[in-house]
Amino acid sequence: MALNYIWIGFFLIGFVVALFRVLGYYYRNFFQETFGIAFDQTDLAVFTDIVNSTFSMAETSVNIAVYLIGVMTLWLGLMKIGEMGGAVNVLSRIVGPFFSKLFPELPKNHPAGGSILMNFSANMLGLDNAATPLGLKAMHELQALNPSKDTASNAQIMFLVLNTSGLTIIPISVMALRAAEGAANPSDVFLPILIATYFSSLAGLITVSIFQKINLLQPVILAYLGGLTLFIIGIIYYFNSLPQEQASAMSSLVGNFILFFIIVSFIVLAIRKNVNVYETFIEGAKDGFNVAITIIPYLVAMLVAIGVFRASGAMEFLVSGIAGFFGFLGVNTDFVPALPTALMKPLSGSGARGMMIEAMQTYGVDSFVGRLASTLQGSTETTFYTLAVYYGAVSIRKTRYTVTCGLIADFCGITAAIFVGYIFFQ
Repeated sequence: MALNYIWIGFFLIGFVVALFRVLGYYYRNFFQETFGIAFDQTDLAVFTDIVNSTFSMAETSVNIAVYLIGVMTLWLGLMKIGEMGGAVNVLSRIVGPFFSKLFPELPKNHPAGGSILMNFSANMLGLDNAATPLGLKAMHELQALNPSKDTASNAQIMFLVLNTSGLTIIPISVMALRAAEGAANPSDVFLPILIATYFSSLAGLITVSIFQKINLLQPVILAYLGGLTLFIIGIIYYFNSLPQEQASAMSSLVGNFILFFIIVSFIVLAIRKNVNVYETFIEGAKDGFNVAITIIPYLVAMLVAIGVFRASGAMEFLVSGIAGFFGFLGVNTDFVPALPTALMKPLSGSGARGMMIEAMQTYGVDSFVGRLASTLQGSTETTFYTLAVYYGAVSIRKTRYTVTCGLIADFCGITAAIFVGYIFFQ
């Protein structure tokens, strides 16, 4: 239901803002003299921009789905090998005690536990292409346990909120884009992103636990969270000890080594169990095409609505309003030019990436705004996109409080990123 209202809101707000811009042009002298708001010829083209965006975003949606066919075919095939070889079951046992507390609906040693862990691991390593098919695999397994097929279960909500909170240990894609723009030290955003996503994930976990009445003070949960915290501290210490020029290369090496090591481990374990690896891969890969095609309507719906909101100029008005509000309060507003990245990220990953690159090119890749935009890009995940894809893949219509918890996690991640940005870069 929440996505329904949000989807409608994107269109209605976009229409109102666009109409305001057109009327503003025809009464530009009045607005200029009374409110100091300037309108020009470009405002007359706003409805053209909106309509063009509906076509371009619809095309983008299909392109994404086509791209996902190959990626999901690959990873669903590999996950089938891991399942038949027993690797997924091993992962489920490792995280079983922890997941049994966070996902009480999940049966002991259920394969979904391993799929969830694999998805989280890919997200932590910044490997978005691998994370999506693994997450969709987990959603299908959780849906099999869901007694109400059109309504999100507690387990699905917990999984998606933790997924969208976006805990990232090695932000490969952000550092690669910074390197492409000529950053002196592309990895200087590594620690800020890690800290920001940690707070985002923690906020998401706490928020969902409140809704689901999960006691986070249980010894098992504290032990796992404490271990994760120590692990993150260790990662921070290690990368902080490396020369800046080595940190980016090392993080990329570690992330991709771990990913390929997992693939090889799946194959080796399957060989030990005398599994026909090739036939098993083909069997699992067949589902990739069907899943990718299934999500097209959901992708088109969400991305077109986001495109309308952006093309109308509503995003720019929102940023200007925020800048005025903080300026009125006397707060330093140096962070405001980086805000479009933060506001776009829950809506569109590619849109946020474009905003980040635009900020780096406009203000300088090593400027405060350029670095903060990079940190904001890595601080959260694409909440609405993820919900549309993941829930769409299993035909969930009633998302309950998923959006609320996801946006709370996003807000905490963005806020943490801004504070950390001032500490590290200002």
